[in-house]
Amino acid sequence: MSKSDDLIKITLVAFEGISAFHLSIPCMVFQDIFVGQPPRFDLNICNENGSQFETSSGFGVVIDRDLSAIEEADIVIIPSWPNELPEPSGQLLVALQKHHAKNKLLVGLCLGSYVLACAGVLNRKRATTHWAFSEQFQKRFPKIEFDPNPLFIEHETVITSAGVAASLDCCLHIVRRLCGSELANDLARKMVTAPFRTGGQQQYIPAPISAKPLTETSLSLVIEQVEQNLNLSHSLDEVAKRCAMSKRTFTRQFKASYGCTFGEWLQNQRLVLSQRLLETTQFSISQVAEQAGFGSDSVFRKHFKNAFHVSPILWRASFKQ
Repeated sequence: MSKSDDLIKITLVAFEGISAFHLSIPCMVFQDIFVGQPPRFDLNICNENGSQFETSSGFGVVIDRDLSAIEEADIVIIPSWPNELPEPSGQLLVALQKHHAKNKLLVGLCLGSYVLACAGVLNRKRATTHWAFSEQFQKRFPKIEFDPNPLFIEHETVITSAGVAASLDCCLHIVRRLCGSELANDLARKMVTAPFRTGGQQQYIPAPISAKPLTETSLSLVIEQVEQNLNLSHSLDEVAKRCAMSKRTFTRQFKASYGCTFGEWLQNQRLVLSQRLLETTQFSISQVAEQAGFGSDSVFRKHFKNAFHVSPILWRASFKQ
Protein backbone atom coordinates (compact mmCIF):
# COMPACT_ATOMS: atom_id res chain seq x y z
CA MET A 1 0.00 0.00 0.00
CA SER A 2 1.41 3.40 -0.95
CA LYS A 3 1.68 6.27 1.51
CA SER A 4 -1.13 8.13 -0.27
CA ASP A 5 -3.47 5.18 0.37
CA ASP A 6 -3.38 6.01 4.09
CA LEU A 7 -4.50 9.59 3.54
CA ILE A 8 -8.08 10.86 3.55
CA LYS A 9 -8.87 11.82 -0.06
CA ILE A 10 -10.56 15.18 -0.52
CA THR A 11 -11.85 16.61 -3.79
CA LEU A 12 -12.69 20.32 -4.14
CA VAL A 13 -15.06 21.34 -6.90
CA ALA A 14 -14.00 24.68 -8.42
CA PHE A 15 -15.74 26.76 -11.09
CA GLU A 16 -15.22 29.74 -13.36
CA GLY A 17 -15.15 32.95 -11.32
CA ILE A 18 -14.69 31.34 -7.91
CA SER A 19 -13.29 33.55 -5.16
CA ALA A 20 -9.63 32.73 -4.53
CA PHE A 21 -10.32 33.13 -0.81
CA HIS A 22 -13.06 30.49 -0.79
CA LEU A 23 -10.90 28.11 -2.79
CA SER A 24 -7.82 28.65 -0.63
CA ILE A 25 -9.44 27.98 2.78
CA PRO A 26 -9.76 24.18 2.39
CA CYS A 27 -6.39 24.14 0.59
CA MET A 28 -4.82 25.81 3.62
CA VAL A 29 -6.50 23.66 6.28
CA PHE A 30 -6.18 20.27 4.61
CA GLN A 31 -2.84 20.71 2.85
CA ASP A 32 -0.74 23.88 3.04
CA ILE A 33 -0.63 24.26 6.83
CA PHE A 34 0.89 20.81 7.35
CA VAL A 35 4.45 22.05 7.79
CA GLY A 36 6.96 19.86 9.58
CA GLN A 37 4.46 17.07 10.21
CA PRO A 38 3.03 14.16 8.22
CA PRO A 39 0.07 15.06 5.98
CA ARG A 40 -3.31 13.59 6.82
CA PHE A 41 -5.15 14.45 3.61
CA ASP A 42 -4.69 13.97 -0.13
CA LEU A 43 -6.25 17.08 -1.69
CA ASN A 44 -7.32 17.40 -5.32
CA ILE A 45 -9.13 20.19 -7.17
CA CYS A 46 -11.41 19.49 -10.11
CA ASN A 47 -13.91 21.34 -12.29
CA GLU A 48 -16.36 20.44 -15.01
CA ASN A 49 -13.83 20.36 -17.83
CA GLY A 50 -10.50 19.85 -16.10
CA SER A 51 -9.02 22.97 -17.67
CA GLN A 52 -7.88 26.51 -16.91
CA PHE A 53 -10.39 29.01 -15.56
CA GLU A 54 -10.39 32.54 -14.16
CA THR A 55 -11.00 33.36 -10.50
CA SER A 56 -12.96 36.43 -9.44
CA SER A 57 -9.68 37.75 -8.04
CA GLY A 58 -8.28 38.35 -11.51
CA PHE A 59 -5.89 35.47 -12.03
CA GLY A 60 -6.18 32.10 -13.69
CA VAL A 61 -5.99 28.60 -12.22
CA VAL A 62 -4.98 25.50 -14.15
CA ILE A 63 -6.88 22.34 -13.21
CA ASP A 64 -6.08 18.95 -14.70
CA ARG A 65 -8.90 16.95 -13.07
CA ASP A 66 -12.54 16.79 -14.18
CA LEU A 67 -15.57 15.64 -12.16
CA SER A 68 -14.40 12.02 -12.31
CA ALA A 69 -12.13 12.95 -9.37
CA ILE A 70 -15.27 12.85 -7.20
CA GLU A 71 -15.50 9.08 -7.64
CA GLU A 72 -12.25 8.39 -5.75
CA ALA A 73 -12.83 10.91 -2.95
CA ASP A 74 -13.66 10.21 0.68
CA ILE A 75 -14.84 13.80 1.09
CA VAL A 76 -16.22 16.17 -1.55
CA ILE A 77 -16.24 19.90 -0.81
CA ILE A 78 -18.08 22.60 -2.74
CA PRO A 79 -16.13 25.66 -1.52
CA SER A 80 -18.64 28.24 -2.77
CA TRP A 81 -20.98 29.05 -5.65
CA PRO A 82 -21.65 32.20 -7.75
CA ASN A 83 -23.80 34.84 -6.05
CA GLU A 84 -26.28 34.66 -8.94
CA LEU A 85 -26.99 31.06 -7.86
CA PRO A 86 -26.99 29.44 -11.32
CA GLU A 87 -28.35 25.91 -11.52
CA PRO A 88 -25.53 23.32 -11.21
CA SER A 89 -25.02 21.05 -14.19
CA GLY A 90 -26.73 17.67 -14.27
CA GLN A 91 -23.31 16.02 -14.44
CA LEU A 92 -22.22 17.61 -11.15
CA LEU A 93 -25.51 16.85 -9.40
CA VAL A 94 -25.39 13.19 -10.41
CA ALA A 95 -21.78 12.89 -9.22
CA LEU A 96 -22.71 14.36 -5.83
CA GLN A 97 -25.76 12.13 -5.50
CA LYS A 98 -23.64 9.02 -6.20
CA HIS A 99 -21.07 10.14 -3.63
CA HIS A 100 -23.84 10.71 -1.08
CA ALA A 101 -25.33 7.28 -1.79
CA LYS A 102 -22.00 5.73 -0.67
CA ASN A 103 -22.43 7.41 2.75
CA LYS A 104 -19.35 9.53 2.14
CA LEU A 105 -18.98 13.05 3.47
CA LEU A 106 -20.35 15.97 1.43
CA VAL A 107 -19.51 19.54 2.46
CA GLY A 108 -21.04 22.79 1.21
CA LEU A 109 -19.07 25.83 2.33
CA CYS A 110 -20.89 29.17 2.18
CA LEU A 111 -23.02 29.15 -1.02
CA GLY A 112 -21.72 25.67 -1.77
CA SER A 113 -24.67 24.53 0.32
CA TYR A 114 -26.89 25.70 -2.56
CA VAL A 115 -25.35 23.01 -4.77
CA LEU A 116 -26.01 20.32 -2.15
CA ALA A 117 -29.58 21.56 -1.88
CA CYS A 118 -30.02 21.28 -5.65
CA ALA A 119 -28.71 17.71 -5.46
CA GLY A 120 -31.49 16.90 -2.99
CA VAL A 121 -29.17 15.67 -0.25
CA LEU A 122 -30.36 18.31 2.26
CA ASN A 123 -34.09 17.54 2.06
CA ARG A 124 -35.64 17.13 5.53
CA LYS A 125 -32.33 18.10 7.07
CA ARG A 126 -31.20 21.19 8.97
CA ALA A 127 -28.75 23.30 6.96
CA THR A 128 -27.24 26.76 6.70
CA THR A 129 -25.51 29.11 4.27
CA HIS A 130 -24.47 32.77 4.14
CA TRP A 131 -27.09 34.77 6.07
CA ALA A 132 -27.54 37.26 3.17
CA PHE A 133 -29.08 34.47 1.07
CA SER A 134 -31.45 33.18 3.76
CA GLU A 135 -34.68 34.32 2.09
CA GLN A 136 -33.69 33.03 -1.34
CA PHE A 137 -32.62 29.69 0.09
CA GLN A 138 -35.81 29.16 2.06
CA LYS A 139 -38.07 30.04 -0.89
CA ARG A 140 -36.12 27.82 -3.29
CA PHE A 141 -35.85 24.80 -0.93
CA PRO A 142 -38.93 24.57 1.34
CA LYS A 143 -38.13 20.93 2.22
CA ILE A 144 -34.93 21.99 3.98
CA GLU A 145 -34.97 23.12 7.62
CA PHE A 146 -32.94 26.28 7.12
CA ASP A 147 -31.15 27.89 10.08
CA PRO A 148 -29.32 31.15 9.28
CA ASN A 149 -27.48 31.49 12.58
CA PRO A 150 -24.91 28.66 13.14
CA LEU A 151 -21.38 28.84 11.76
CA PHE A 152 -21.84 25.30 10.46
CA ILE A 153 -24.30 22.42 10.78
CA GLU A 154 -23.41 18.74 10.68
CA HIS A 155 -25.99 16.12 9.75
CA GLU A 156 -24.49 12.62 9.50
CA THR A 157 -22.61 12.65 6.17
CA VAL A 158 -23.55 16.20 5.14
CA ILE A 159 -22.08 19.45 6.50
CA THR A 160 -23.05 22.99 5.51
CA SER A 161 -21.39 26.19 6.67
CA ALA A 162 -22.20 29.87 6.88
CA GLY A 163 -20.45 32.56 4.89
CA VAL A 164 -16.81 33.42 4.26
CA ALA A 165 -14.76 32.99 7.47
CA ALA A 166 -17.17 30.34 8.77
CA SER A 167 -15.70 28.07 6.09
CA LEU A 168 -12.52 28.03 8.17
CA ASP A 169 -14.48 27.06 11.29
CA CYS A 170 -16.13 24.25 9.34
CA CYS A 171 -12.86 22.90 7.89
CA LEU A 172 -11.24 22.89 11.33
CA HIS A 173 -14.30 21.03 12.64
CA ILE A 174 -13.76 18.35 9.99
CA VAL A 175 -10.12 17.99 11.09
CA ARG A 176 -11.29 17.76 14.70
CA ARG A 177 -13.90 15.16 13.80
CA LEU A 178 -11.56 12.96 11.77
CA CYS A 179 -8.17 13.51 13.42
CA GLY A 180 -8.89 14.82 16.90
CA SER A 181 -8.89 18.17 18.67
CA GLU A 182 -5.14 18.10 19.34
CA LEU A 183 -4.35 18.36 15.61
CA ALA A 184 -7.17 20.85 14.97
CA ASN A 185 -5.89 23.08 17.78
CA ASP A 186 -2.33 22.83 16.46
CA LEU A 187 -3.39 23.84 12.94
CA ALA A 188 -5.45 26.71 14.35
CA ARG A 189 -2.42 28.00 16.24
CA LYS A 190 -0.34 27.92 13.07
CA MET A 191 -3.02 29.87 11.25
CA VAL A 192 -3.34 32.26 14.22
CA THR A 193 -7.06 31.64 14.55
CA ALA A 194 -9.42 30.20 17.15
CA PRO A 195 -9.85 26.40 16.95
CA PHE A 196 -13.53 26.82 17.73
CA ARG A 197 -15.68 29.97 17.78
CA THR A 198 -18.85 30.24 19.79
CA GLY A 199 -21.74 32.37 18.59
CA GLY A 200 -23.52 32.48 15.26
CA GLN A 201 -22.56 33.96 11.94
CA GLN A 202 -24.44 37.15 12.69
CA GLN A 203 -21.92 38.16 15.29
CA TYR A 204 -19.52 40.93 14.46
CA ILE A 205 -16.20 40.73 16.24
CA PRO A 206 -14.16 43.95 16.14
CA ALA A 207 -10.47 43.52 16.86
CA PRO A 208 -9.01 46.97 17.51
CA ILE A 209 -5.26 47.12 18.11
CA SER A 210 -4.54 49.23 21.15
CA ALA A 211 -1.36 51.29 21.35
CA LYS A 212 -1.48 51.09 25.14
CA PRO A 213 0.81 48.56 26.83
CA LEU A 214 -0.74 45.68 28.75
CA THR A 215 -1.39 46.42 32.42
CA GLU A 216 -2.35 44.10 35.24
CA THR A 217 -5.98 45.12 34.71
CA SER A 218 -5.84 44.71 30.94
CA LEU A 219 -8.76 42.67 29.61
CA SER A 220 -6.57 40.61 27.29
CA LEU A 221 -3.99 39.89 29.99
CA VAL A 222 -6.60 38.85 32.55
CA ILE A 223 -8.33 36.57 30.04
CA GLU A 224 -4.96 35.04 29.13
CA GLN A 225 -4.44 34.27 32.83
CA VAL A 226 -7.90 32.72 33.04
CA GLU A 227 -7.14 30.56 29.98
CA GLN A 228 -3.96 29.29 31.66
CA ASN A 229 -5.86 28.32 34.82
CA LEU A 230 -9.10 26.78 33.59
CA ASN A 231 -9.17 24.35 36.50
CA LEU A 232 -9.84 27.22 38.89
CA SER A 233 -13.16 28.93 39.55
CA HIS A 234 -13.65 32.18 37.61
CA SER A 235 -16.80 34.10 38.47
CA LEU A 236 -17.97 37.02 36.36
CA ASP A 237 -17.76 39.36 39.36
CA GLU A 238 -14.20 38.29 40.20
CA VAL A 239 -12.88 38.58 36.64
CA ALA A 240 -14.53 41.98 36.13
CA LYS A 241 -12.92 43.18 39.38
CA ARG A 242 -9.49 42.00 38.17
CA CYS A 243 -10.03 44.09 35.03
CA ALA A 244 -10.97 47.10 37.21
CA MET A 245 -14.39 47.24 35.56
CA SER A 246 -17.96 47.03 36.68
CA LYS A 247 -19.68 43.77 35.75
CA ARG A 248 -21.78 45.60 33.18
CA THR A 249 -18.78 47.30 31.53
CA PHE A 250 -16.78 44.07 31.51
CA THR A 251 -19.68 42.15 29.95
CA ARG A 252 -20.07 44.75 27.20
CA GLN A 253 -16.33 44.97 26.41
CA PHE A 254 -15.85 41.20 26.53
CA LYS A 255 -18.67 40.57 24.06
CA ALA A 256 -17.36 43.30 21.74
CA SER A 257 -13.92 41.65 21.74
CA TYR A 258 -14.83 37.95 21.74
CA GLY A 259 -18.30 37.84 20.17
CA CYS A 260 -19.90 35.93 23.05
CA THR A 261 -20.45 36.18 26.79
CA PHE A 262 -17.68 35.40 29.26
CA GLY A 263 -19.60 32.34 30.48
CA GLU A 264 -19.95 30.96 26.95
CA TRP A 265 -16.26 31.57 26.23
CA LEU A 266 -15.15 29.95 29.50
CA GLN A 267 -17.24 26.84 28.94
CA ASN A 268 -15.96 26.49 25.39
CA GLN A 269 -12.33 26.76 26.54
CA ARG A 270 -12.96 24.09 29.15
CA LEU A 271 -14.60 21.80 26.61
CA VAL A 272 -11.65 22.17 24.21
CA LEU A 273 -9.23 21.38 27.05
CA SER A 274 -11.29 18.35 28.07
CA GLN A 275 -11.14 17.00 24.50
CA ARG A 276 -7.37 17.26 24.53
CA LEU A 277 -7.12 15.57 27.94
CA LEU A 278 -9.39 12.72 26.85
CA GLU A 279 -7.30 12.13 23.73
CA THR A 280 -3.80 12.53 25.12
CA THR A 281 -3.88 11.40 28.78
CA GLN A 282 -4.99 8.43 30.85
CA PHE A 283 -6.84 10.65 33.35
CA SER A 284 -10.13 9.29 34.62
CA ILE A 285 -13.31 11.12 33.67
CA SER A 286 -13.38 12.67 37.16
CA GLN A 287 -9.79 13.86 36.77
CA VAL A 288 -10.54 15.34 33.34
CA ALA A 289 -13.57 17.12 34.80
CA GLU A 290 -11.42 18.54 37.61
CA GLN A 291 -8.51 19.58 35.35
CA ALA A 292 -10.90 21.27 32.90
CA GLY A 293 -12.66 23.17 35.68
CA PHE A 294 -16.09 21.50 35.59
CA GLY A 295 -16.07 20.63 39.28
CA SER A 296 -17.88 17.29 39.04
CA ASP A 297 -17.91 14.54 36.45
CA SER A 298 -21.72 14.64 36.23
CA VAL A 299 -21.66 18.33 35.25
CA PHE A 300 -18.81 17.63 32.84
CA ARG A 301 -20.61 14.72 31.16
CA LYS A 302 -23.76 16.81 30.71
CA HIS A 303 -21.98 19.77 29.08
CA PHE A 304 -19.74 17.55 26.95
CA LYS A 305 -22.66 15.55 25.56
CA ASN A 306 -24.72 18.70 24.92
CA ALA A 307 -21.82 20.22 22.98
CA PHE A 308 -20.57 17.21 21.00
CA HIS A 309 -23.55 14.79 21.05
CA VAL A 310 -21.37 11.99 22.39
CA SER A 311 -20.21 10.98 25.85
CA PRO A 312 -16.63 11.65 27.04
CA ILE A 313 -15.99 7.89 27.16
CA LEU A 314 -17.06 7.39 23.54
CA TRP A 315 -15.03 10.43 22.49
CA ARG A 316 -11.92 8.93 24.10
CA ALA A 317 -12.60 5.58 22.47
CA SER A 318 -12.83 7.23 19.04
CA PHE A 319 -9.28 8.57 19.37
CA LYS A 320 -7.77 5.82 21.50
CA GLN A 321 -5.24 4.90 18.84
